[in-house]
Amino acid sequence: MAVPARPSFAGHVRSVAASGGLVVQPRMGFGDPQRMLHGLLATKHAAAHTAGTITLDSYTRVGDFAAVLEAIDNDVELNGYPIASIDPFVTLSMLDTVGHPRFPVQVRHGSALPTAVFDAMVGLGLDATEGGPASYCLPYSRVPLSRAVQEWAACCERFAELSEFGFEPHLESFGGCMLGQLCPPSLLVAITVLEGLFFRQHGVRSVSLSLTQQTHAGQDLEALAALHALAAEKLSDIDWHVVLYAYMGVYPRSPRGALSLLADATSLAVRGGAARLIVKTVAESYRIPTIAENVEALEFAAVRARQTTVGEPPEDTGVLAEARTFVDAVLELHSDVGKAIVRAFASGYLDVPYCLHADNTGRSRSYLDNTGRLRWSSVGAMPIRADGTAGPAAVSSSDLLTALSFIQRRYDEAASVRAGIGEPGKIESGSCR
Repeated sequence: MAVPARPSFAGHVRSVAASGGLVVQPRMGFGDPQRMLHGLLATKHAAAHTAGTITLDSYTRVGDFAAVLEAIDNDVELNGYPIASIDPFVTLSMLDTVGHPRFPVQVRHGSALPTAVFDAMVGLGLDATEGGPASYCLPYSRVPLSRAVQEWAACCERFAELSEFGFEPHLESFGGCMLGQLCPPSLLVAITVLEGLFFRQHGVRSVSLSLTQQTHAGQDLEALAALHALAAEKLSDIDWHVVLYAYMGVYPRSPRGALSLLADATSLAVRGGAARLIVKTVAESYRIPTIAENVEALEFAAVRARQTTVGEPPEDTGVLAEARTFVDAVLELHSDVGKAIVRAFASGYLDVPYCLHADNTGRSRSYLDNTGRLRWSSVGAMPIRADGTAGPAAVSSSDLLTALSFIQRRYDEAASVRAGIGEPGKIESGSCR
């Protein structure tokens, strides 16, 4: 099998981290190859340590390739790049134009059944993607978890074959982000570590473990420390790094609020030892961002990263202990990590709050306390205890909506107070231009 060579995504991240830098990355994807090329080139030439992103369209995500072809034939704009349907020579030409040893490209897709996506990536020699059997199944599909696990296992083994041809295939678990707005971080840490173990079991020797910025900076920092500790324990025999996502929930509507939230995400990434940061832009709350807005966010984060120093270790409130309990309990269910994950969700050992997928038991509940920390109000059958604080007996729909908008309100209200006097530390979008 002949496959074209591409730069190593994992190697690039290692190199930047070794120099004390932070890789910043957009979530960019366009259906038109020329626009996708322009986005990649703009990312490459941004004043930051960057990695390129090709985010796929929603039809490809769910395997509706007839709809993709119909859209292409009728010049209908897609909301991402149709990697499995477009002429591979077009994609190869695009990659050759932007290809550089210090500018690798990652594919982001959201597919519970990703065989066609992996086939396309392997044929193109692309060595980095994201997802996972639980993290791309439960939030995004109605596919039975057991079927997603089976297909992801086969895809990992197919992807791992790239190593025979001089590639370093890299898989990023999305487990630390799935429905993360109201999920206490111990469960997210556990799921991303479990998916990392799943990838390793199926031949992938380079992984990244994700976590999303949540609602309390101290708790977020503790969660990152817990993720590093568990990864060092469980994945010490392979290459791994941590990736942080800027807040994934309802985003501030004001430019000042959005920039302040991104500034805090960047500081969190540096202080928490993340090697990569997935940025968000000032436009997130109301439309798909432009290429220029993505570049502004990348450069803004790069400036903030250089201004941030590592501080004191975080307070230990039990996130690591809970996450370790989850991981160890799941691994006791079966020697095959995929089967263990399926059994864990079936038994309620893993139970994501407010997740409506049929294979999630749905007995766990969480809430925001008056400091903004995420806590368990009900743990269902999970092998942990509720934390004993005086949480609500039940979470109403209005409570849920209030919690979901907590970050938006906090940052927009703070931005309105600061109007006219600039962001803290003079971190203005203009400083990145």
